[in-house]
Amino acid sequence: MSDTAASRDAWPRAVLFDLLTALLDSWTVWNRAAGSETAGRTWRAEYLRRTYGCGAYVSYEQLVREAAEHVGLPASAPQALEAEWLTLPAWDGARELLQALRPHCKLAVVTNCSKALGHQAASLLGVEWDVVVTSEEAGFYKPDPRPYRMALDRLGISSTKAAEVAEVAFVAGSGYDLFGTSALGLRTFWHNRVGLARPEGAPAPDCEAPTLAPALDWLRHFRTHA
Repeated sequence: MSDTAASRDAWPRAVLFDLLTALLDSWTVWNRAAGSETAGRTWRAEYLRRTYGCGAYVSYEQLVREAAEHVGLPASAPQALEAEWLTLPAWDGARELLQALRPHCKLAVVTNCSKALGHQAASLLGVEWDVVVTSEEAGFYKPDPRPYRMALDRLGISSTKAAEVAEVAFVAGSGYDLFGTSALGLRTFWHNRVGLARPEGAPAPDCEAPTLAPALDWLRHFRTHA
């Protein structure tokens, strides 16, 4: 086999992405809507606690509002977040990574979001997604396995066959994804941009970095390190 063929064969069959923390800088928009970084982080932490403990889908917009109210923010904060939704910036290197992967792998989003807002946010990356799965469509929030399974099934990859799942990579933005990806056997790169602590009991990722820069090399040699 030629070096070129060997390199091509080392790519995963598909790459699934968390959206709002792995590829898009939602932190900045949340902080701006809240009025400060401290308030934004507190609000986001409460929202994440509610989301990852929720299981079956409850309106994303409702959880955002309830989290804001719980931490003492006015109703104008979630309203501002939704009003600025289409200004969500991509992290440095996100678009470049997706364009580099596009010739080699199927690309999918698995995001804890409503269908409307999730598809709007996915469109900001400027790539043709093969599949976009939101928690609303799956009926459950990550890290419940069902959103990941829906993405795999829609890609034509059997979520019940370990050998097929092993050919798929996941790029996470939150450590909570590690519970769900490990349960399915999805090897995971954690783009831990803001230096979050790994949740207690969460399995370690294959790779963790504060930027997306190492992800391309990890994915290029994905199958050689299986």
